[in-house]
This record gives sequence, structure tokens and C-alpha cells, in this order.
Amino acid sequence: MVNEEQVQNQEKDVKQKILEAAKKLFAGKGFEGTSVREICDEAGVALALVSYHFGGKDKLLYALFEPLNEHFAKLSFNLAEPINALEAFIRGFVAYRYDNEELIHILQQEMMMQSPRLKMLSNAYYPSWVHLRAILEAGKSQGVFQFESIVYAVHFVMGVVIFSRQNPFLEPVFGDLPPAEDNAAQAAEHIIRLVLNGLHSS
Repeated sequence: MVNEEQVQNQEKDVKQKILEAAKKLFAGKGFEGTSVREICDEAGVALALVSYHFGGKDKLLYALFEPLNEHFAKLSFNLAEPINALEAFIRGFVAYRYDNEELIHILQQEMMMQSPRLKMLSNAYYPSWVHLRAILEAGKSQGVFQFESIVYAVHFVMGVVIFSRQNPFLEPVFGDLPPAEDNAAQAAEHIIRLVLNGLHSS
């Protein structure tokens, strides 16, 4: 006889299969280019289960980003030491970006398209931007960082960390160079040096 705990575990497993399938397909084909049927086929579940567990494709997309929201919302940085805080932010963001490549790719797509879903996804990406702004403003007020516009400074740093992963599409541009090792730790250290130089920090 199946008990309540077994049922809950089975439902949790089905939900996770749907989430993983949606993440893979949204990253590869885009949200608009992916149907609910394709998600269910990829997950190996019945078509009705997306609506049953998530209430539709839009809410499924939002559910994918709940861990991103939780991850960045719970972070804290010591603003009394802005250089250390900025280094910690960059290392953490780049590591998360490498570990969650498909999720970040989906978010990039939605942002580039100015998707109508962006407002509902704001809880997923605002916390990291708010943390970064606070770090940069603290550094400027202490004379550690130099920049004219906080808007451009935040965009500068976020741009380089979001696009920190090497893109195979751009390999022809760098075809004359020896292959570069692509890992989060090395990328983060390159980015930290670049950003600190850009902010004229010692």
C-alpha cells in the first residue's frame, strides 16, 4: 500500500523531472519556441501534469527561477571592505553562472527580448543588481572606486560577469590563440583584475 510520504516523494520527483526538462528546452529553444507537450515528452510525464503541478508554462518558468532568487536574496556583503566585497560578489556570481548555465542562458534570452515575463522574473535578478550597486557605492564613498555613473558602473560589472562563460560561437574570433581553460575560478580571477582596473582600484 502506498503511503502519503511515498506519494509526496513521487510528486516531488515528477515536478523535478518537469523542471529539468523545461530548463533544458527553454535554454535550447527559447520559451516561445517550446511547447508544453515537448516539455512533457522530454520529462516522460503525462501532458496534464504541467498544469497540475505548476498551473501552466508561464508559472513553470517562474518556478525555475525560485532557487536563483533565494540564492542571491540571502547573500550579504561587508560594505566596510568594498574591494573584498566586490571580489566575493564576482567569485560567487561567476561560480553560480558556471553551475547554472542553462538558467542564466534563459534569463539572458528573456532580457534580450524584453520579454513580457521579465516583470514576473524581477525577484530572480534584482537582488544581485542591488547587492552590486551597494558594494560599488560604498567603495566610491570611501574613495576606493572611481566612476562617474553608478548606472554604467553596475552595467559594466554585471555585463562581464553574466558573459563570463566562454561561448563556442565566438571561437573563430580567437582561433589564432592557444585553447584557454574554461573554469569558474580562473574566469573569476581574470574578471576581478579587469573590473578593479576599470574602477581604478589599487
